[in-house]
Parts: sequence; structure tokens; C-alpha cells
Amino acid sequence: MAWNSQGGGQGPWGGGGGNGGDGGGGNTGPTPPDIEEMLRRSQDKFKKFMPGGAGGARGIVLIVLAVAALWGASGFYRVDPGQRGVELLFGKFVKHTTPGLNYWFPSPIGEVLKPNVERTNTITVGFRGQGEGSRRSGARDVPQESLMLTGDQNIIDIDFVVQWRIKDAAAFLFNIRDPEATIKIAAESAMREVIGQTALEDATTGKRQQVQQKSLVLLQKILDDYDAGVTIAEIQLQKSDPPAEVIDAFHDVQRARQDQERSINEATAYKNDIVPKAKGMAQTMIQGASAYKEKVTKEADGEAQRFLSVYNTYKNAKDVTTRRLFLERMQQVLKSADKVIIDKGAGGSGVVPYLPLPELKKRSGGEK
Repeated sequence: MAWNSQGGGQGPWGGGGGNGGDGGGGNTGPTPPDIEEMLRRSQDKFKKFMPGGAGGARGIVLIVLAVAALWGASGFYRVDPGQRGVELLFGKFVKHTTPGLNYWFPSPIGEVLKPNVERTNTITVGFRGQGEGSRRSGARDVPQESLMLTGDQNIIDIDFVVQWRIKDAAAFLFNIRDPEATIKIAAESAMREVIGQTALEDATTGKRQQVQQKSLVLLQKILDDYDAGVTIAEIQLQKSDPPAEVIDAFHDVQRARQDQERSINEATAYKNDIVPKAKGMAQTMIQGASAYKEKVTKEADGEAQRFLSVYNTYKNAKDVTTRRLFLERMQQVLKSADKVIIDKGAGGSGVVPYLPLPELKKRSGGEK
């Protein structure tokens, strides 16, 4: 586009154009814009938007008041359920606030932090990976954390999960620099102390629950000493085994101990079965012997008393007693013998020397 005109040709900025001009032909470039003119035009446009169209002191005051109102209104804040408001004044903790709508000094004078105090947080020790809330087959083991020394100088591989919640929001935010790392290190330290006082077999079998409970109590004490503002909900052992290099041998030992316990239980059951029977038989024999003793003693006492009574009677009437004793004895002797009595007064003198009367009696049917 040409800027030359009939009057000698001026440029777009009012300067001379072509090879000749007011400057004597030394400067042939464009003239720079007028800064003062641009500022004046900007002020004119700004004044058009001011109240009253003039932009005086009243307008400035109204703008300041509007900005102050907006800044003050930004102090309203809401605390959601499960959260706890922590109000700061120039960076210093002042108070806690409950869920709902609240007001505090806006920034930069005041600040509000809203940590969740009802959420249960989880930290894993000894493993990482899939399902860190509970150990699964795809998890990656961390030997630096999981290998521990037991009270009987053995090594155990332990993975566990720590579940915790915020108890004091201000203490949690300001008393420790890195809360999660602190809880994890304290949990590992507490578990190592408890395992160091527990035998390998107890930690892997019957006393796992005691290990969890002791570790929880010790960890809570450590965090309370730190004033960490944290409460430990639960410690769960996910794995409690010997190291992988010796686990097969350990399982062999466990099976041998189970066989030993089974043999002991069988022997105990046999003992519990046979011993009461033997004791019963012994008691029966003792009772039988005692009864026999009483019987024999009583019979002997009776015989002695009868002998004494007979003896006393004999002393008082010897002839009668002697005859009575003779008759009683002969009665006992002859009671079971076959007897034939022949009365002499009935002609017994004519009896032949031998007469088989018993045989004759049997033939005649006298035995019926």
C-alpha cells in the first residue's frame, strides 16, 4: 500500500516519506507511537465505566468496599460429615470446628484445614502390591521390613496391616512432619519388639492373637508419646512363617511334632481308659477281701462264743453235757449212713449172721 501523497508524501506516523522530508533526508523509517496519547485514551475509556461517569473519590471508595465485601464473604466454609475443621490464625492453630457451615477469617489472615477423622486408613508392613488391605498372592514381599528375630534366636517372616484413624486433627497435622511414615516406622518397631520376646513356634501357631494385641498396645503408646493425634484401630497379621529357605524343614518339624502329640493323646486316652478299670477292679477286690474278713471274723467270734457257752454248760452239768455232745456227734455221723436196727425183744437173736437188708430194701422199693 502506498503512503505517498501529492504534498511531498508523508508516512503513516506523520513523518516525511520518500527520499526527502523535514529531516533533511537522513531518517527514512516509521515514527514510534505516542505513549502519552495512548494513556490518555485508556483513562478516558476507564472513566466511562466509573459511577457518575467521572471516576472521583466516591467511585474508588465503592470499589474498595465491594472488594472488601467479597473478601469477607470468602470466609464462609463448610465442613463435611466425617471431617473436622482446623482453624488457623496467621498460621497458628486456634480451634476445631464441627461439620456444618462455619465462618473464619479469610486468607491470608486465616486458613481452614479439613482432615477426615472418621476414615480408616491402612498401612502395610512387609509387602506391597495388589490388595494392600490384605496380602494376596500377587503381592510383593519386602524382606527389609518382614524379616524379624524371635525370642529363641530364630528368623521369622511377618507381613501385617495397620489400620488407624485420626483422633486429634490439630495434633495430627502439626505435631509430626510425615504422619503415615511415622506410623509405619513405629508399627514396625513395635512388632519387632514383641516378636523379639516371643518364640518362633508361638508366633507362627497358637499366640498370633497375643502378638497382634501386644503390638497394638505398644504402638498406641509410642504414638501417644509422640502426641501424634492418631488412634490404632487394629493390627492384623497376614503372614507369620519361617523364611522361605527353611520353611520345608520347618513344616517337617511341625508334622513330627503333630505325630508326637497324636501319640501322646492316644497314650493318654488308653491310660484314661485302663486306669479307671484297674482301679475299679482293685476296689472290688479290696471290698471283697474286707467282706470276707468281716465274715470270717464274725464266724470265728460266733464259734468262740458258742464254744464258751457249751464249756460253761459242761462245767455246770458234765454228764448231761457229755451225753448230749455224744448224741449230737453220732447224729451227724450216722445221718447219711444206711442203718438197720433190730430190736432184741422181737426175736432178734434168731437172725442169721448176714442178712443183706439194704439190698432187699432197694428191691422192695423202699427207696421211693
